[in-house]
Amino acid sequence: MAEAKPKLALYWAASCGGCEITVTELGMRLVSLAQLVDIVFWPCLMDFKYSDVEAMEDGEIDVCFFNGAIRTSENEEMAHLLRDKSRILVAFGSCATEGCIPGLANLFDAESILARVYDTAPSVDDSRGTRPITSFTVPEGIIEIPTFYEQVFTLAQTVEVDYFAPGCPPVVDQVWNIFQTFLSGELPERGAIIGVDPKTNCDVCPREKGESGYRVREWRRPHTVALDPDRCFLTQEVICCGPATRAGCGLPCISGNMPCRGCYGPPEGVIDQGAKLLSAIGALVDTDEPETLSQIMDTIVDPAGLSYRFGLANSLLSEIKYGARVREDEV
Repeated sequence: MAEAKPKLALYWAASCGGCEITVTELGMRLVSLAQLVDIVFWPCLMDFKYSDVEAMEDGEIDVCFFNGAIRTSENEEMAHLLRDKSRILVAFGSCATEGCIPGLANLFDAESILARVYDTAPSVDDSRGTRPITSFTVPEGIIEIPTFYEQVFTLAQTVEVDYFAPGCPPVVDQVWNIFQTFLSGELPERGAIIGVDPKTNCDVCPREKGESGYRVREWRRPHTVALDPDRCFLTQEVICCGPATRAGCGLPCISGNMPCRGCYGPPEGVIDQGAKLLSAIGALVDTDEPETLSQIMDTIVDPAGLSYRFGLANSLLSEIKYGARVREDEV
């Protein structure tokens, strides 16, 4: 009798779908993967129902790759369900690990977001002022939609997570290596961040760093500068998140002559990526004339969105605003 294949699940919560796309970009390697595992849940690509997962035994799924943040009650319910049914749960991609772009909503409260979307945003019809309700009765029964939460959570803030695979999205070769790690059974210590490098992108970047002592008098946006492909972006007065970002992506943005965005999250030992980045760029600012300091810092467009583009939901700022979330399994 043939040995049973490992059971694999993939799920998409509050995210853009890029993590699903990067899996499909495995190409023919995805065909090879399908021969080695039994895909038991992947609603993005196949016709699976939530009831299919509910009918499984606890721990029946060997590995579940969960991408997306927790924005609604449906996201949270699926996180708990897949945690129960999965032996190994992986926070896959930046949204699940750090909150990513959805996490920027934590700069606002739920009411202000709903007011903007349904009450004040320009529209081509007369639907302004009409908001969704979570429950509505029709002749066929009751229609229910998810509740929109006050804040965005990471997967680990919601359920216990075994491994983390950052990236927006994780690059294809990294994804393939992660799959191979699980198939080999040679798993790292539980709680590890997988498919990454312990260094920062600055450490592995081949660009010329320039002379020490360089000071910035104005921060400029990439599209306003004729960027030198061989020089460090910071020495060209363009903010790069490389000093505050974990390596492992292979530098696709930097190789394309664009600064690092920070999607692989903070490097080892750093709690708050945004604070680390602000510290790094602050150290480069010209302080010879203190009266111009605020003017220089004012040239940074959207400092919160820049510094916390990927990690706001998992940051000290969110914790200060909302308080630390205590999971059920931690009580």
